[in-house]
Amino acid sequence: MMWPAVSGNGRAFAGADPSTGAGNVKASSVTLSNGEPRLDPNSQKAHAQLLAKAKSGGIDIYFEGDSITRRWGASDPQYKALLANWNENFFGWNAANFGWGGDTVRNVLWRIQNGELDGVHPKIIVLMAGTNDLEPAPGGNGKETRVDEVARGLEAILGVMQEKAPGAVIILMGITPRAVRGSGASMPIVNRVNERISHLADGRRVRFLNINKQLEDGNGGLLEGMTVDGLHLTVKGYQVWANALKPIFAELLGPPAGVDHAPPPTGDPSAQRPTVVPQ
Repeated sequence: MMWPAVSGNGRAFAGADPSTGAGNVKASSVTLSNGEPRLDPNSQKAHAQLLAKAKSGGIDIYFEGDSITRRWGASDPQYKALLANWNENFFGWNAANFGWGGDTVRNVLWRIQNGELDGVHPKIIVLMAGTNDLEPAPGGNGKETRVDEVARGLEAILGVMQEKAPGAVIILMGITPRAVRGSGASMPIVNRVNERISHLADGRRVRFLNINKQLEDGNGGLLEGMTVDGLHLTVKGYQVWANALKPIFAELLGPPAGVDHAPPPTGDPSAQRPTVVPQ
């Protein structure tokens, strides 16, 4: 599915030309499209929860993404160790997590277009998204189409983020390795995506950060203990990510303070209903 043009609220943004291949980027006028909402009731409740979170506390570092991002700073009991790791690494920097599991780049785009970044004014945004777009689409969506979907989607997200938080430095994360059977994704396509999206960074206001060399063994496999299921990170994996982020945070914000003003962590709304299995 192609990214449709938008009338009225679109914005031109320089970025990659999908017809030129990886590494070949030219200035182009890419019109931002509208994202796509998740229509299931639980995702709608999560969006409302994150809207309220955006309006509370003081947020200097804003994390955005899908389940890989969400699990790190979530209040769900099964992620207690991950939240402890989050606090150990980021307390005092006013960091808040706005990830939601299962989101594609279009879903992330919709959430930030619809209030989750409004009025927040973070100093740093950390964005990791796109892994759910690597699944083959019904009808046999090819590898190049999936690469283009992620690159175009992240380009659109970056544009909206720069509109809503013009003072923020955006840290664009490379997609991490995945080894989920039947996903259709492998390190060659992950590397292709990361090569493509790296050109969305200017090294100053948008910085590209790829931690994959610390997560994988160099032969397309994951190092032991880095994930729980070939995709979602363990505490050990999240610590690799934190080790890469903290020098940047210290450079831009100075050392962490002794107090933290970020809003409390949030969890999966369905966890409050015992008959529904949390995602």
